[in-house]
Amino acid sequence: MHTDPSWDEYLATDVDPTGGRLDPDYDSDESVEEVETSENYNVMMNKPSHVILALILVVLVCLICSITAKAQGPQVVIPVPAEYQLTDGQYVFHGEPAVQVKMVSQKKIPYEGYRLEVSRKGVVITASSKEGEFYAMQTLAQMVPGASCEDGSNALECCVINDYPRFPYRGLHVDVSRHFRSVEFLKKQMDAMAMFKMNRMHIHLTDAAGWRMQIDAYPRLTEFAAWRPQHTWKEWWAGDRHYCEADEPGAYGGYYTKEQLRDLVQYAHERHIEIIPEIEMPGHSEEVLAAYPELSCAGKPYSQGEFCPGNEETFRFLETVLDEVMEVFPSEYIHIGGDEANKTHWKTCPKCQQRMQEEGLADVDELQSYMIKRMARYVESKGRKVIGWDEILDGGLAEGAAVMSWRGTEGGIKAMDMGHDVIMTPGRYCYLDHAQDAPFKEPESIGGYLPLDSTYVYEPLEASMPADKAHHLKGVQANLWSEYVVTDEHAEYMYWPRAIALAETGWSQPQKKDLKDFRGRVSMALEMLRAKGYETFDLANEYGERKLAQTGLDHKAKGCKVIYNKPIQEWYQAAGEVTFTDGVIGGWTYSDNRWQGFLSDIDVTIDLGEVQQVNYVGGTFMQLIGPGVFMPRKVDILVSEDGEEFELITTVWNDVHVTAEELLFKDFSTICDKQVRYVRYHAYRSTMRGFLFLDEIVVN
Repeated sequence: MHTDPSWDEYLATDVDPTGGRLDPDYDSDESVEEVETSENYNVMMNKPSHVILALILVVLVCLICSITAKAQGPQVVIPVPAEYQLTDGQYVFHGEPAVQVKMVSQKKIPYEGYRLEVSRKGVVITASSKEGEFYAMQTLAQMVPGASCEDGSNALECCVINDYPRFPYRGLHVDVSRHFRSVEFLKKQMDAMAMFKMNRMHIHLTDAAGWRMQIDAYPRLTEFAAWRPQHTWKEWWAGDRHYCEADEPGAYGGYYTKEQLRDLVQYAHERHIEIIPEIEMPGHSEEVLAAYPELSCAGKPYSQGEFCPGNEETFRFLETVLDEVMEVFPSEYIHIGGDEANKTHWKTCPKCQQRMQEEGLADVDELQSYMIKRMARYVESKGRKVIGWDEILDGGLAEGAAVMSWRGTEGGIKAMDMGHDVIMTPGRYCYLDHAQDAPFKEPESIGGYLPLDSTYVYEPLEASMPADKAHHLKGVQANLWSEYVVTDEHAEYMYWPRAIALAETGWSQPQKKDLKDFRGRVSMALEMLRAKGYETFDLANEYGERKLAQTGLDHKAKGCKVIYNKPIQEWYQAAGEVTFTDGVIGGWTYSDNRWQGFLSDIDVTIDLGEVQQVNYVGGTFMQLIGPGVFMPRKVDILVSEDGEEFELITTVWNDVHVTAEELLFKDFSTICDKQVRYVRYHAYRSTMRGFLFLDEIVVN
């Protein structure tokens, strides 16, 4: 089991504990740079790399002073510091605090870490990197008390803080393909990221809904593939999924010029944030193939969503695009997607089949691996590395590639075991497009339920991970896909505060985390963000989980044997064969391991153990059409004394329309007056051919 070394252990080693690179702007000797009074503090802040520090400090001091009441010490700090010790006295100051900055070698303080000392004379910050100094300033800004003294001064409790990140990668994902976001929006989110010590912004620049980056060699990507007739993704998806010319009346979309992106990169750099660009391949590329259909297997637009890996022109296109991407983005990693590719047409494409024969590839999974490996080698030839979603494991993982594990954690663990670096971003904890409160009071979303508490308690370093592979876990990332997130305000609402929870997971040591304490601190952080003009979730008025899911249910069938007349399917097994009689009621989402899911009929028989009086039989289904969850067409309820001869009590027909878009629950139940031992419950799959989800069969 991995354990986190103490501060003293860090000081005793020359190794960067976070796995990050040394700051190239500082020498590794014992020389120091000091700024010793508030007078010199202003001079220091005139340096280009420090201008933003002064601005953030001043703004945050003003905000915190205006909205909090005598908030003292590190209890207001997010993420929670590694070590904090309260000492005697207070530091009383007028205006800006006097700050002394000492730069030392990384042998003394880990990369991105810092030591912050508050004495009666002022504040001393010690760091080995500009990043550490910057993060110390974020901590200091949050510590400023909310109420001034009678004479107009402010006071800080004297203390010593030693702090450093748990992981080097603390990311936030932005999907600008489904709905284009302005440069101003991205900068605004970076400001919040910096406040909470997040250091990677992953921008999903391309997908079927629109291409978002200027590529000089292929102008049709921004003249045509960046625009669509429909404003919302839902309308576009439900329509013909075509694109339009930029000058067509009503055209919706947009793209970033290289000049805009370079400005964004600089803005991020000033906040010690690295932008990771994503160019999707081989799938999710419908927009590219509409503009350049010769890159598909069919050779015509609107027929396929995957590049043809048998076509050499595909690689010339992708290499040229990545060349221009890498000219703009200096990031260590280039994200190449790799997820959800439909490889069916590769099986019949002559070029793909020829490629497979020439390269000795056994199947289309290996063909995708060939493509990913080839692109990885090209990116590596330019001094960069590739990162992709966990599907890039299929068919064999490219040497040196990093993996973002989103379909759970299994892919990430597999990659770590193979010696590859991993970013954990499992949908169950890190997908912020899920509703964060009861769906009936939330904006429309793709479905699912991910409250703040569930995000916060996520522990990325699982006990099953071998200790000698733990160093390959580089961090965590919060993802926001924007199919249903149209406006900037809605996006901010979905980010904050759940992204703050992931920020603390990525930075703070796990033994320092406490949910109750965090909820208090994050409430203050949300006030701060709202004062700066952010749209945030209202944590104070949170409804919470479905009430029945919190209490459970006792009934006659609880604990009884369930006989599956049709086998359990692998996708959503929940608790297995006890799911329907365990007394556990499902919550707001089908993915909470309480709802059992089927792509067939649900046909089960419950053995009550003995003949007894039964007056009620029923079960609750959900409908959420976005992910393809529908009510059953009908439910037959049958009973028997001997398990051989069954009597049909009733058929309950569905009356919920298949186009109803909101999350809906419906009981398929009946009242009866029978002496029975066996209850058969048969739910018939909808004509829409989606999933059936059932949580409990109640018998009373």
